[in-house]
Amino acid sequence: MNSINLKRIQSSISSGRFGAPAVLVTSPENRLFASGFASSAGMHLITEDSSVFITDFRYIEAARAGIENTEIIMIERGQRYSDLINDAAKRLGADKVAFEDVTMTAAEAETYKKNFTFEMVPAGNAFSNLRAVKNEYELSLMRRAQEITDAAFADVLGAIHAGMTEREVRAELIYRLYRHGGDALSFDPVVVGGPNSSLPHGHATDRPIENGEFLTMDFGVLYGGYCSDMTRTVCIGKPTDEMRRIYDIVLKAQLLGLEVAKANLHWGRECDGVVRQFITEKGYGPNFGHGLGHGLGIEVHESLDFDPEKPGIAPVNGVVSVEPGIYLEGKFGVRIEDCVILKDGGNENLTKSPKELICI
Repeated sequence: MNSINLKRIQSSISSGRFGAPAVLVTSPENRLFASGFASSAGMHLITEDSSVFITDFRYIEAARAGIENTEIIMIERGQRYSDLINDAAKRLGADKVAFEDVTMTAAEAETYKKNFTFEMVPAGNAFSNLRAVKNEYELSLMRRAQEITDAAFADVLGAIHAGMTEREVRAELIYRLYRHGGDALSFDPVVVGGPNSSLPHGHATDRPIENGEFLTMDFGVLYGGYCSDMTRTVCIGKPTDEMRRIYDIVLKAQLLGLEVAKANLHWGRECDGVVRQFITEKGYGPNFGHGLGHGLGIEVHESLDFDPEKPGIAPVNGVVSVEPGIYLEGKFGVRIEDCVILKDGGNENLTKSPKELICI
């Protein structure tokens, strides 16, 4: 189970994707991807036929129990990671090692180059490209994360009422995300009501939510190290005709995005572009200023996305959000977001919560 991605990395080393016979994994996110083990400290050296994971006393017992097909080494007090990695690289015959230049600061890179005895070459986008395509175990974790998120949304609807502040709604939502089984939050939930809902990533405030206002909630959880993400806009009380009209446009745009989202399409032109054109034809193009979606997995924003400026092709088993929105400054905003697994000829929608306008 944990060794699936390790084997994918080793295969990529063999094929030359990393540009070196070994790769050093240093970021927490890529260590989790490579080993299936979450930790705040450690280094993972991988060759095409070997794997060495080094961590400290806090994690050593769990690492030995949880990481498969890997030699586990504990760093002792007074030792340096660089010395242990140098020893392992020499033992494995790795005189050139790819490193995570994308996730590392310039100062960290300079320190590594100074302390390591092997040649270091940048890994570039090799990890992000691997992580963009999920295996079935990863997808099972993401399905469960979304089940928890859907359950929390259904639960919190019964607690929301006029007069609550955005902060109070946020607290109720967070409680339910954990209550239904989330390990942690994917990100700090966005909870914005009334005129604040025109802020796509606004922060919850002490402003009470009043009757006749929209309330937008954007939230998700981590389960087994993998993220969920969803957005729903509901109405407190009775909406105006304008509110209903805007909501209907966004809903139709989102359904259109779900209809066209599939693997092996051009991200920007064939999905974002189609939805953006629809919203523009309705007269609200300038009010949809962000991309249609983003990739997610171990992180809530990963490399795969539907940015119209990106030239890439969406892969099979990539997971992306589909989240059009319309934001009228000083009045209100509407966003609806589902996350889908891209397949040949279509997609699997992970998000099961209703999307027809809910009035509380």
